[in-house]
Amino acid sequence: MIVAKNISYGYSRQEVYVDSSFSVAKGELIGLVGPNGAGKSTLFKLLLGEDEASTGKLQVQGKIGYVPQEVKHDPLLESAVDIQSYIDPEMKKEAWELMVMLESLEVNEDLNTLPKILSGGQRTKLALLRAIIQEPDILLLDEPTNFLDTEGKRFIMEFLSEYPHTLIVISHDINLLDQHIDKILAVNPTTKKIEEYKGNYSKYIKLKSNNDAMLLKKFENDQKEINRMKKSLLKMASGSTEKGARARASVQNRIDRIKDKLPELPKEIRGIKFSLPEPKHTSEIPLQVKDLSISFEDSKIFSDVSLSIGRGERIALYGPNGAGKSTFIKILMSRLQPDSGEIVKDPALHIGYYSQEFETFDMSKTIMEMIEEKCGLPLTQILPIFASFNFPRPKLYQKIGTLSGGEKTRLSIAMLMLQNYNLLILDEPTTYLDMLSQRTILEALKTYKGAMLFVSHTEEFVQGLSPNRIMHLPENKIKYWIPKDVDNFVL
Repeated sequence: MIVAKNISYGYSRQEVYVDSSFSVAKGELIGLVGPNGAGKSTLFKLLLGEDEASTGKLQVQGKIGYVPQEVKHDPLLESAVDIQSYIDPEMKKEAWELMVMLESLEVNEDLNTLPKILSGGQRTKLALLRAIIQEPDILLLDEPTNFLDTEGKRFIMEFLSEYPHTLIVISHDINLLDQHIDKILAVNPTTKKIEEYKGNYSKYIKLKSNNDAMLLKKFENDQKEINRMKKSLLKMASGSTEKGARARASVQNRIDRIKDKLPELPKEIRGIKFSLPEPKHTSEIPLQVKDLSISFEDSKIFSDVSLSIGRGERIALYGPNGAGKSTFIKILMSRLQPDSGEIVKDPALHIGYYSQEFETFDMSKTIMEMIEEKCGLPLTQILPIFASFNFPRPKLYQKIGTLSGGEKTRLSIAMLMLQNYNLLILDEPTTYLDMLSQRTILEALKTYKGAMLFVSHTEEFVQGLSPNRIMHLPENKIKYWIPKDVDNFVL
């Protein structure tokens, strides 16, 4: 179905793949993984024929369907007269079946609704349903669970288990990759190869961990050998004979050969450490929300919502799609005005806000230009933090607009860490992130000493942050957090 032989690809003097080979058999369910910016979406472009490998051969047989992370400008959707004609143009399903599918993905719209008036998340869900109904020979899905709550994710998992053809899915959802995947294709940015691992994600992680351990052991042994030979050079330095000079040159050549072959360690085993600024002091209750209510076009989103956030407290905000979580956050950030209610803020309160739109970024600037503009910290403190977020020094001179969605997310969180906020408000910070980036951001946020209000549908992320309380919307109920308590954590 898909065969790649020694393909290479790169752009702007940056290599993405070098002499990489892999195959995908008919009917296989494939998980495509790798760090943000490693080349997962690039591989989709090559498979779709939107770009070509610079060398090697890529064979693709069969009709391909593709659903991106977010559908912004789809001509078919823009011209569709209603939802039904867009998602099922060949009329394969009954109307009631289509309605069940829409409800499963939390699209609470009539089949006669004009698709182009819907939000970006709803458009993506419609594109997903269209692809599911058409059943192409090869279906490419880029983060299909990004905009879904628990019911939507369950629907996607059931679909994956029953899909009769070949499927390749990019996902950072461990449950998705563990339950229904036959093989993992892993883009390795260190070796520039696309590696094949039989089995699900957990098996891949185990094999990769073993490989990383062997790589680290070899690296340490080679370093020891280099240090031993350097000591030998020092002892030989006093000799001035021609024979001594040849011996020193021979040892130096051996050192250089070992150095040239030293493997580049993957970021996850380098052990970079950093420290965060101490948040500015606030009162015991830096933010208080009293009886907030809001409606849109006679549709009530929530009413009489009240919440007090204590100094240094962590609160998880969650509920099903459409419960008003993002609306509540936008009110706190003064981006929406409530119909009624009051927000009381401590004068010393300094809020750091993460949203998925990255509207605070100037896409024309480099990362370093933004750092210099917004951060007053010395470079010696900034560089380790950005390195830990997988932004080595050369990467800091790249323009923000050229970064992937996951890279922009890591950049946004890194900037929050550097700006001395005493309250972080995070709206789905893990949406575009690979597993390693999720772990990096989780570890960074664990060390943060200020208050935090966050929305996340990633269970491991919430468990890791261990919030003090959970606020449910739209019920406006607050519970104390009990780790590992399934009654307290229902996404």
